[in-house]
Amino acid sequence: MNKRLFALLSVLVLASLMLAACGGAAAPAATEAPAATEAPAATEAPAATEAPAPAFECTDAIGCVTIAPDEPVHIAYWGVLSGADGSLGEDSKRGVELAIDDMGGKFQGHDILLTTEDAGCTPEGGATAATKLATDTSIVGLIGSSCSDETVGGIATITNAGLTTISPSNTRPVLTDPNRGPDYAGYLRTAHSDAFQGKAVAEFAFNSLKVTKAATLHDGSTYAQALQQVFVDEFIKLGGTIVAQEAVAKDATDMKPVLTTIAAAGPEFLYYPVFVAVGGYVTAQVRDVAGLENVYIAGSDGIFTADLLKAGGANTKGMYLSSPDFSAFTGDYAGLIAKHTAKYGGSTLSTFHAHAYDATNLMFAALEKVAVVEADGTIYVGRQALRDAIYATKDFSGVTGNLSCSPSGDCGAPVIAMYEIVNSDPASWNPADVANPNPKKIWP
Repeated sequence: MNKRLFALLSVLVLASLMLAACGGAAAPAATEAPAATEAPAATEAPAATEAPAPAFECTDAIGCVTIAPDEPVHIAYWGVLSGADGSLGEDSKRGVELAIDDMGGKFQGHDILLTTEDAGCTPEGGATAATKLATDTSIVGLIGSSCSDETVGGIATITNAGLTTISPSNTRPVLTDPNRGPDYAGYLRTAHSDAFQGKAVAEFAFNSLKVTKAATLHDGSTYAQALQQVFVDEFIKLGGTIVAQEAVAKDATDMKPVLTTIAAAGPEFLYYPVFVAVGGYVTAQVRDVAGLENVYIAGSDGIFTADLLKAGGANTKGMYLSSPDFSAFTGDYAGLIAKHTAKYGGSTLSTFHAHAYDATNLMFAALEKVAVVEADGTIYVGRQALRDAIYATKDFSGVTGNLSCSPSGDCGAPVIAMYEIVNSDPASWNPADVANPNPKKIWP
């Protein structure tokens, strides 16, 4: 290669190298700036949780009953359920059951549980029943007792256990005396007081039968002793004379000796407000005693039952009995009788089914006012609160009347009537029969 060609190639190589050095590598294409990322969405502040409701704290003066969501509302009935006077207690128990039926057997979604204690119509039986009831802390309230003697024997235990009872059939006046002691703080009744019943019998005997000489006989029960004494006092006030006041034991069967003593005094009217055992024997034997063949004979609500007809036989026809005046009830008594017939068949057994029905509804009305019901169904019941609410009852619309409770526990409407037994056949017993009642109301 000649020198001139070599020199030209060298120049070209050198120029190429210089151009590369001046131009450099092509700049990479500009990439788009990353899009501004949005600020992360503000997360909502966690909702403020409500403070849990404080747990129920019982501040009731005599304690509370706690009923868990799956537990029943427990009430109990105590009264005579066996023996000669069993119809008295069974009649009232039926009234309680009918009231529960009308509530669908439920209170605030809980089943209503009814249990019973037979108190035997004696102070001792009342004491035994009350002791059993007082140990059951699930019991909310009580209906009972049947007999005044049962209450005398058991009310201190009932009251001191923080329980409250409403009797449908106790009628002894002193039970609701304003001066009664603190043992009776847990006691009320829908039954009348015998202060009214004894007065009514005296007025009937003196003013309607026109008798001026009367005798009484009692069986030693607190009920009978008190009631016959009210009659005696009222009969004397009216201008009559009491020629004899006698007594027999509750288990006596031979009444002729005491009836002979009474006959010797020459009464025109013999009043024996006793229970069924003694009442049956007296009635069966009275016409066999000389001097008593034609005497007027009368009893009261303790023997207002078909069982008297069974025990007293033919001599019961024409006998007089005092009782609450069913025709004076202002509620739907006919409706209650229809329910009774549908559930049990046959007639009512005694006089106080409607009073027991009212007592049960009155208690649940008070319970409705004081029960604390939690969201999970738990119920708390203050015992003093319930007692106070029952005592505060005013103008409660019951079957037996418009009921308000006094400070000493009288809630009943004391309207008394006299009835005559028109048929001695026990199967004919049906005082609620409108067309053909037995016994039949004759006064007032």
